Amino acid sequence: MVNDSLFTVENYQKTYEIGSISKVFTATLLAHQVYKGSAALEDEISSYFDFPFHQETSLTLKMLANHSSGLPRLPSNLDLTTVDPQNPYKAYDAKMLEDYLRKELNVPSGALGTYQYSNLGAGLLGQVLVKQAGESYETLLQTHIAQKYGMKNTTSLSERVSSSWVKGLDAKGKETSNWDFDVLVGAGGIRSTMEDMMQFTLAQFDTNDKVLGLTRKETIRTNDKMGVGLGWHIRKSESGRDWVWHNGGTGGYSSSLSFNPETQNGIIVLSNVSGLSPKMGFIDKLCFQLLESIEAK
Repeated sequence: MVNDSLFTVENYQKTYEIGSISKVFTATLLAHQVYKGSAALEDEISSYFDFPFHQETSLTLKMLANHSSGLPRLPSNLDLTTVDPQNPYKAYDAKMLEDYLRKELNVPSGALGTYQYSNLGAGLLGQVLVKQAGESYETLLQTHIAQKYGMKNTTSLSERVSSSWVKGLDAKGKETSNWDFDVLVGAGGIRSTMEDMMQFTLAQFDTNDKVLGLTRKETIRTNDKMGVGLGWHIRKSESGRDWVWHNGGTGGYSSSLSFNPETQNGIIVLSNVSGLSPKMGFIDKLCFQLLESIEAK
């Protein structure tokens, strides 16, 4: 808004951090491996590491993808009060993750198999897929998703962003730095554009795409209004329809993506409203209200 007037800006090719929507991409990489027979959802992840997990904890790939591993939101050896608040995940590397798995991994009694949203679980899934394939997360992302669906401006690496950034804003509305991820990239490290996210959403409507179809298949219920597939959450809309959904937030951005594969309607909201701002909730609200209005027609 300028001088009390609204105006539009053509920024569909500009780059945003999509935050936790990255988890859907990581789960899609898992679905690709499952579909081609290189992995099974019930595979234990300890087999990809050359050391025993603390307390001999047994976790499967599916548990990491649908947040039923019982893992905490973040690993206990990542203290957000001591890291750079402008880039909190940058320094958390593979050695720190392995130290956590070896020495500190702890799943409370009764938590295994129940829904508990975990950035750690999604990041660990990304690392397992990297170890399995012997390739970087970026290579897997480009090979099996970006190139396949024509997403030429989607990447997990800041240095590979080829389109211009929409500047991220912190909770006070001031420009802030972008976030970089190391070993936990699969939890929130992808950058994309509205144009690319539209391509990814349209691909969800292709009933012949068995990989994407697998990600949307419900694997666990959280309550009577929400289920979880692989990465995706499947929520009951106010009008009683099943919508596939995920949102994301980083220090400078918030996003929300929801669609109905049956009616082939979808809404994508990418913004530079901080994920640390109390206003982040309005992004989901906007996404849901827009989709509800479309579905009502």
